[in-house]
Amino acid sequence: MLSALALSTAFIAPWCSAEQLRVANRASLWVTAEDWQVDRVATSDDAVRSIVSACQAVADGAAPDVDCALGQLLAEIRDELATGAGFTEWQPVWREEVRRMLTADIREWEWRHSARPPSFAEYLDNADNYGASFVNVSHWIVTGDAQTRSHLPELIAASREVQRILRLSNDLASYERDIRSGDLNALLLVDREEVSRQLRDRIRACQDHLHALEVTCPREALYLAREAGFTTGFYHGADYWGDSER
Repeated sequence: MLSALALSTAFIAPWCSAEQLRVANRASLWVTAEDWQVDRVATSDDAVRSIVSACQAVADGAAPDVDCALGQLLAEIRDELATGAGFTEWQPVWREEVRRMLTADIREWEWRHSARPPSFAEYLDNADNYGASFVNVSHWIVTGDAQTRSHLPELIAASREVQRILRLSNDLASYERDIRSGDLNALLLVDREEVSRQLRDRIRACQDHLHALEVTCPREALYLAREAGFTTGFYHGADYWGDSER
């Protein structure tokens, strides 16, 4: 899993140095650890909310608890980002990405333990729990320039489109594992043909969006295109946990 995460960031942004990819790699690891804590370790709603509350407090600037490794890693990412000259401007955006991801995790937990599953549209709208936009924004704080900052709303909108594509690609690959573990999956809500159709349609729409961004933010548009291309291709054979589901 660790090598897969590192390989993905290196492929998505091959123009970046190892140092420039450090935050993206650590943010990806944090997303994976947070997902594990919520999905596999937490056994109650109170436990999930405790994880979320602790992480949100760190994102807002609090010191992590000494016995909370998840909070400590997030604090290290936050503090590393804060060494950059533009973090004061970016900080509210970064906090919002953390909040959206954590809120989406609570929502999915509630769905998993409810008698009423979400609709397909509700499920896909909750794709912030995938964490890709959090990683992307963290990466852009490190590598972005004035042009990036001036077009941040458009970039984040495109990032969310890519995130939904990655959510569907992941679900197609991980269905059997999700069934075994009791996780939600788009294939529990609609059939495989519909998920595949949605994926194709969203890829086409996202390509149009990214083409428009190439004029103002060519590097970031290419980053998102490569993220979508690498990850959808990767999920044809396995997922980041190392399982092949075909």
